[in-house]
Amino acid sequence: MTLWTRVAGGAVLLLAVTGCTAETTGSAGPSARSEETAGAGGAALTAVDSLTVKGRAPKTGYDRDKFGSPWADTDSNGCDTRDDILKRDLADVKFSDGDCEVRSGTLDPDPYTNKDVTFVRGGRSEVDIDHIIALSDAWQKGAQQWEASKRIALANDPLNLLAVDAGRNRSKGDGDTATWLPPHKAYRCTYVARQVAVKKKYGLWVTEAEKAAMKRVLSGCPDQRLPSGGNPTQAPNRFHAG
Repeated sequence: MTLWTRVAGGAVLLLAVTGCTAETTGSAGPSARSEETAGAGGAALTAVDSLTVKGRAPKTGYDRDKFGSPWADTDSNGCDTRDDILKRDLADVKFSDGDCEVRSGTLDPDPYTNKDVTFVRGGRSEVDIDHIIALSDAWQKGAQQWEASKRIALANDPLNLLAVDAGRNRSKGDGDTATWLPPHKAYRCTYVARQVAVKKKYGLWVTEAEKAAMKRVLSGCPDQRLPSGGNPTQAPNRFHAG
């Protein structure tokens, strides 16, 4: 698993039309600390044109179990994926035991709302782990044709995961760029660049409307870099999906 580095501070560069940020700005959320190889893939706007464009396939047959057990330890570090992402994205992390199970911490700030959100295990959930590319969206844009090991990899890839405000995550549902964007406009360029990166890495296609929305956002920040890294696109053979 790639080592993810938390970078605090930095000034936000607001772009008047799209509300995007320059790469690695502070109040846009955890983009800098979670994308240490952000420049490796070139410009995100250019990468949009490399994505295959097709219509959305039927959702028939979709089930979360098709992507394996939630939060499988596919990188074999002894911690489940959910705790790995909480450790990466929260500040002031405290553990229940050892250095795996996160007991509490704070999104400082939450990238989707730019507000601080507190996480406490066992209480009412204020923090979710969002799949940047929702698994249902992936299913309708190529993943239904994959082997189980690739679906499991997508569901647990840090490049496709982000700790966020629970309410915003649930309002997103399985929306793509054309139907949902973070209300915090300064984070939108980083968010869309992550979506492009995941779709490119896994060979997922986009709809015409989705591609147009990606280009519309990223045209306001043409220097936004395409993040890379994360886990391999095949999970170890010991993992199985329903």
